[in-house]
Amino acid sequence: MTALYLYPRWLRLWHWLNAALFLALIVSGVSMHYAGTVWLLDFETAVPLHNAAGILLTLGWIGFVIGNLRTANGRHYRVRWSGLTGRTLAQAHYYLSGIFRDAPHPFRVTADAKFNPLQQLSYLGAMYLLMPLLILSGWSFLFSVELPETLFGVGAVWIVALLHVLTSYLLALFLLVHLYIITTGETLLTNLRAMLTGWHRERGDDA
Repeated sequence: MTALYLYPRWLRLWHWLNAALFLALIVSGVSMHYAGTVWLLDFETAVPLHNAAGILLTLGWIGFVIGNLRTANGRHYRVRWSGLTGRTLAQAHYYLSGIFRDAPHPFRVTADAKFNPLQQLSYLGAMYLLMPLLILSGWSFLFSVELPETLFGVGAVWIVALLHVLTSYLLALFLLVHLYIITTGETLLTNLRAMLTGWHRERGDDA
């Protein structure tokens, strides 16, 4: 059995806070979009909840970026381009087929690389592309009175709304995939336990 301390305390705190805030944003956002539905939050509750959660999510994301810049955790987001296509295809084949045949995992977690290629690319896309778009469009909504009336001949608020909804749907999809990937460790709770304790544990080759 090998044990690697891959999730420092600051990262675990950010992770669970981010998860709670994102769930609050989903519930409040859906409640605003489908205002009047009896089993959702009322509009007067959903709006301030959404705004507060969005502000906190912004602060949390800034803290996440600073943490990755100032600590060793940032190395896990540096892409090793050499052989990336082959490694990514091998990982995709494992998820599509090998995992259901109990095939060996093509990637072994190390202190320098805790993400497999697909995880790394998806996390980079989610945290460094979709999250900034979600945050910028959310703040644009919050200060929509300051927006120009049109952008490229189209209503500015409509563009912001479309961008905000699209990025939120993509991040919600990422969340669902993330929840599934959590269950693909050596046991159903292996990956979840790692994010609670900070320690990634797995059997060695001779186990």
